[in-house]
Amino acid sequence: MGSGGRETGGPEPLASSSTVGRESAGQPDRAAPANSAEQPWPVRSVAIKVAQWIDRLGSIWVEGQITQINLRPGTSTAFLVLRDTAADMSLSVTCHPDLIRRSAVPLQEGSRVVVYGKLAYFTGRGTISLRAMEIRPVGIGELLARIERLKALLAAEGLFDPRLKRPIPFLPKTIGLITGRASAAERDVLTVARNRWPAVRFEIRNTAVQGPTAVPQMVQALAGLDRDPAVEIIVLARGGGSVEDLLPFSDETLCRAIVAATTPIVSAIGHEPDNPLCDLVADLRAATPTDAAKRIVPDAAAELAGVRDMRARAAAALRGWVDRETRALAQLRSRPVLADPLRELDRRHDEIERLRTAARRTADHLISTETTATRHLREKLTAVGPAATLARGYAVVQRVSGKERHVVRSIEDAPAGSQLRIRVADGAISAAALGTRALGTRALGTRALGETDTGRN
Repeated sequence: MGSGGRETGGPEPLASSSTVGRESAGQPDRAAPANSAEQPWPVRSVAIKVAQWIDRLGSIWVEGQITQINLRPGTSTAFLVLRDTAADMSLSVTCHPDLIRRSAVPLQEGSRVVVYGKLAYFTGRGTISLRAMEIRPVGIGELLARIERLKALLAAEGLFDPRLKRPIPFLPKTIGLITGRASAAERDVLTVARNRWPAVRFEIRNTAVQGPTAVPQMVQALAGLDRDPAVEIIVLARGGGSVEDLLPFSDETLCRAIVAATTPIVSAIGHEPDNPLCDLVADLRAATPTDAAKRIVPDAAAELAGVRDMRARAAAALRGWVDRETRALAQLRSRPVLADPLRELDRRHDEIERLRTAARRTADHLISTETTATRHLREKLTAVGPAATLARGYAVVQRVSGKERHVVRSIEDAPAGSQLRIRVADGAISAAALGTRALGTRALGTRALGETDTGRN
């Protein structure tokens, strides 16, 4: 029920059988016997207790939609059925026929109303009915104000955030369609979609799209299609209508079901000016059912034309590239270095031979010069070497001491009796020192290296 179904200061619920047992019919203050299998209450007692408890509820305001009116001429009571707009629940209402006849807005089945009355429990039939004392039709302005309040609430929760929108598949294999049975919206979607892509498949769920049963049926159909793994996108479609006709598509229950679904949902409700709340929470808003079919199903002819155009453009681009590369290759081949590639090699060959001859001549001259210099150095070394000195008559005198040999440079190095080894140009002579004699400084300077007078002593 609407918010008018609650009233401050209402009766407390009947907590237990013992509470009911404290009051008997017509004697609420007298204690009743305990209730048990051996002491059951009669039906009349239970019915009276229920009637007394409902009577304590008092008068209440109730909101709903009229689904049935029974107004017979000549009767003093009119019967109505008031149904909840978001749930499969209803309530019987009785009133005086003048409340219906004198209503400022004609009441008919489908009208949204607010009823003020008092609940009554009929013990004879065991039924509950609301005795209406006032019936107020809900005007367009009030309906729009409620939609705006709900819109602000959903926006505050972030349900309109573009980041929540799921991407629409390019070519869905199976499309779920929720619409009225044999409706113009269903015909438009199917016709346009199959003309654009003949292979497209549909899973259709026909539901009520206006009235009190529309929201429960659409929510149930939406949940069923969302569970189907073959369905890749769901379209919620309906043709145009009045504000009252489109109210189910601004229902909070349906909006939250759309947000909770995992399959992308397209809202195609009414015409371009119509903007129910489900357009804002859906993943894609289409202006009309025909527009929805165009936006979710690609045009096969247009796609083929696009493919042909892209193939032609690709072929033209490839031919242009080949032509450019051919011209560039022809330009490269026309250059002298590529027209006669061996000519440059021949020119370089002559230059290399000239350089090789010059390098060989320079190397020969350098070797000859160095050879002459080496020979001169060898001759100088031979002239000043010990062998040449020995060949001129000089000798090298060594004192033999065991295995060691010491060159005699002074008479002090070869005392009398020393074993000597005298090396000459063609060999060595063994001798012994018989004595020594010192010479003057001038005479000593005229002696050669190792010369001695030992042999003359």
